[in-house]
Amino acid sequence: MKWIYRGIGIAALMVLAFFLFGYVTMYLWNWLMPDLFNLKTIDFTQAIGLVILSKILLGGMHMRGSGGWGQKRFWKAKWESMTPEDRDKFKTEFAVRCKHKWGKAEATAEPNQA
Repeated sequence: MKWIYRGIGIAALMVLAFFLFGYVTMYLWNWLMPDLFNLKTIDFTQAIGLVILSKILLGGMHMRGSGGWGQKRFWKAKWESMTPEDRDKFKTEFAVRCKHKWGKAEATAEPNQA
């Protein structure tokens, strides 16, 4: 039952944030842009469209697909399970493939072809 209330609260916060961002954007646009750049004022729906457009153009669309925290945990566990020799070999091969030296002279050598 607790998770239902938490979900309703999160949904309410998202709706509140949606309207808040829209009104803040509309207010700032109508306060600054007509005087600075001689542009028209905008209404709420245009402000919401501007927020969405700026998110797409400037913030990107961060869709969580494969990867994320699970992938980080996987690689951390894999790294911790490696021996120091395996880690050095991995760093060397990674450095050669990515043309990154990692601060070691042996990173420029070609990896062993096994």
